[in-house]
Amino acid sequence: MRPNIVHIVLSAILLTLFASSSYGQEIPPKKTSISPVIPSDTTVVKVPEVDNIPDSTQIEVAKVQDTTKPKKGAILSQIKRKAKDYERIDQKTKQITLYNEAELYYEDIELKSGIIVMDYEKQEIYAGRIKDSTGAYTQFPVFKQGSNVVEPDSIRFNYKTKKALVWNSRTEQMDFRIKADITKRENDSVYYMKGARFTTSKDIDDPEYYFVTNKVKFVPGQKVVVGFTNMVIADVPTPIILPFAFFPMTDKAQSGLLLPSYGENNQRGFFLQNLGYYLALSDNYDLAVLGDYYTNGSYALRGESRYAYRYRFSGNINVRYENLITSERGLPDYARQNIYNIQWSHTQDSKASSGSRFSASVNMGSSKYFRQSINQVNVGSTMNNNLSSSISYSKSFATIPAVNMSLTATHSQNTNTEEINMTLPTLQASVDRIFPFAPGDGPKKGFIKNLNFQYSLRGENRIKTYDSLFFKPQMFKDAQIGLQHSIPIATNFKLFKYFSASTTANYNEVWYMKTIRKDYDATTRKDTTTTVNGFDAYRTYNFGASIGTTIYGTFNFGSDKKIQAIRHVMRPSVSYTYTPSFDQYYENYTSYATAEAVVKEYSRFEGGIFGSPGKNLSNNIGFSLSNTFEAKVTEKDTTITEPRKVMLLNNLNLSTGYNVAADSLAWSPLRISGGTQLFKNKMNINFGATLNPYAIDNQGRVIDKFNIDNGGSLFRMTNANLTLGYSLASSDTKSGNKKTGDSQGERNGGRDDDLFGRNVDPSSRNDQSDDEEKDPISEFFKLDIPWDMTLAYSFNYSNTARENRISGNSLMVSVNSDITPMWKVGVSTGYDFVQKGVTFTQLRFDRDLKSWKLNFSWVPFGTNSYWSFFIGIKASVLQDVKYDKRSVPDRIIQ
Repeated sequence: MRPNIVHIVLSAILLTLFASSSYGQEIPPKKTSISPVIPSDTTVVKVPEVDNIPDSTQIEVAKVQDTTKPKKGAILSQIKRKAKDYERIDQKTKQITLYNEAELYYEDIELKSGIIVMDYEKQEIYAGRIKDSTGAYTQFPVFKQGSNVVEPDSIRFNYKTKKALVWNSRTEQMDFRIKADITKRENDSVYYMKGARFTTSKDIDDPEYYFVTNKVKFVPGQKVVVGFTNMVIADVPTPIILPFAFFPMTDKAQSGLLLPSYGENNQRGFFLQNLGYYLALSDNYDLAVLGDYYTNGSYALRGESRYAYRYRFSGNINVRYENLITSERGLPDYARQNIYNIQWSHTQDSKASSGSRFSASVNMGSSKYFRQSINQVNVGSTMNNNLSSSISYSKSFATIPAVNMSLTATHSQNTNTEEINMTLPTLQASVDRIFPFAPGDGPKKGFIKNLNFQYSLRGENRIKTYDSLFFKPQMFKDAQIGLQHSIPIATNFKLFKYFSASTTANYNEVWYMKTIRKDYDATTRKDTTTTVNGFDAYRTYNFGASIGTTIYGTFNFGSDKKIQAIRHVMRPSVSYTYTPSFDQYYENYTSYATAEAVVKEYSRFEGGIFGSPGKNLSNNIGFSLSNTFEAKVTEKDTTITEPRKVMLLNNLNLSTGYNVAADSLAWSPLRISGGTQLFKNKMNINFGATLNPYAIDNQGRVIDKFNIDNGGSLFRMTNANLTLGYSLASSDTKSGNKKTGDSQGERNGGRDDDLFGRNVDPSSRNDQSDDEEKDPISEFFKLDIPWDMTLAYSFNYSNTARENRISGNSLMVSVNSDITPMWKVGVSTGYDFVQKGVTFTQLRFDRDLKSWKLNFSWVPFGTNSYWSFFIGIKASVLQDVKYDKRSVPDRIIQ
């Protein structure tokens, strides 16, 4: 948080002014006296009487008696100046007068004004306005030093002592605009301002709001102290008053209090939510500690930290913990629950290291965190069903052949079943391909020259557990460890000019630290499985070959047709794989668990990370066909002679297989999948279906009989699916599709759009004001209303055992629109046609109040119903000037 509300504004003006101070001087004889400024009009500076200058704009400057002999012309050569009407140098009074569009440049000072008078004996500069033919003041002074700019009515500046007096100064620093009646610099480190008002409104003369104070003391780089300060809205003073205030003065982030929101919950009582403290620890990292407290004893703690080192890495960490209490101790419905969530994102800069890389994306915690959390900011993430994490380190060694190594820790969590799968860690190492028969610098053509092999190693420590056992001793006892060595040997070559062929041979060796032994226990009369600790291994191998080609076909309809031609590309391929039986790794035991003795077969490697060796001989022939359809369409614009290419079907794939060694059910189901893009790639359509050629019996089991021979069709559809995604915006034809994603929702495990609602937190310290330039509001609002829409449709059909059931059929939509230049509305909703109900629905309203913003978010129904209201200043330096009111979703602790 940056609490330096006034100091940044004041620093803009006051640093712009070199100096500000008052000083006295002796009054010489009348002929050389200086006429005082008339109190009734302090903004009019009188200059010496000059021909053709109206009296109202003239300055009378008298020579001041000074015993010090000035250096004649010492500074004139260093000054660059110009004026539209005239430039006058008076050696007697030691003054330079510039009139009408006057400009003066000295060192890092730039001064533009209607009239400028420079007294190089007293080393002072005077600048003011002039009147035009109508009597109105024009050409206000613009004083610039470095990056600081001041636009006063008049200015008096001593360029030696750096002292200055400024009347009705206007300046801007960062988000602040400041206007002060009089600004004065006492010495090198103290500034004073009188009659000052500061605001973040773009119109300093007619702001929507401002803070007014009569006394300001400013010490550059240290502090700002103000006296009685009142907030004014629409020129109406409000009850918001500060008797005094102190602000640290620095251009860096400052530590400070984060103001909370408050409310009442019918289960937990009154609350303060998101109360905290921001710690600006350094330029490279910070920390925000926030918390919630409820009067029934529930509380929550959160820590948020961001870090960044230029050209090295950046990231952020969020840690959340909540202690939830429902009802009161002793009552039947009393419940207590602890939930937590940890998020970590780390990205390494590409310039940091060319040979190694480290990255992290962590989102883990209680499965019910987002569903049970008492912080409504996360309500948009309650639909998350999965949490996932990955931490990886990779390194490449510049050897010949190249060697690559990586260590990865992964985490996958199903929030419905509360099942957690982790690898701590996964080790992968590989040696690049080696071509033993290829020349060092020649082409690799033919069967022999293309022959290559490589080596890869994969080791895993895999853990499967549940929420209740997470990081408990039992979790580590059930861990599985295994290593897999692979050596593939492959080559490819051309066959009959038009066919591409390849052959492969794979050798695999798997090492386990645990195996199993199955037996029959006569005491318990049950089959038992015993874990055997110790090293064991098995080895497998297989062979494969494939051949394929590409066929092009074009159907021409004529250049005068709307569709001139359709191009069809087919890529058929046939593959063959052979895997022998590895029955030497199988054992038998006799079970008496039933009335009859049964001989059962098993492999001691069952349940291992990389599975067990196959017992059945596999001799498969695979068939696949890939299709692409593309059209050439005549452009509507007759000046364009070349036709436009339109993708009809991006892919249409068919695949099946036949097991030569199988004694039944030799044919594999036919799998059909495809997808395309429509409406200039704004709509994505994907579909798939599985067709089984075999029939089923009355119990729903597949039998060795073709479905067509059983009185049915050639194929039996067992399942089908269709997904559709559509994104569109009114600006598509101008500047591309508009994306309105929810980055925090994505980090929480959700989508990158707002189909499932948006995590709305308008008071977040990371929220930035919208400073984009907008079109001016005309008398009549244009019909070109900005809007964007995201739509998703999902359909699933299941008929595996004649159930003939639609298992899923839902439509989700999110729409956002600027109904007026100042009003934005949005809605996320959907409908489940299977459950016959409306899905999660969220309504959003945003009002642009120029310097302020207003947000209202509402979930009208469901288990997560809530509302939140926020109004506050856009600028981050005044983000604590706000009103934030929100409800907390009433959830049942499960």
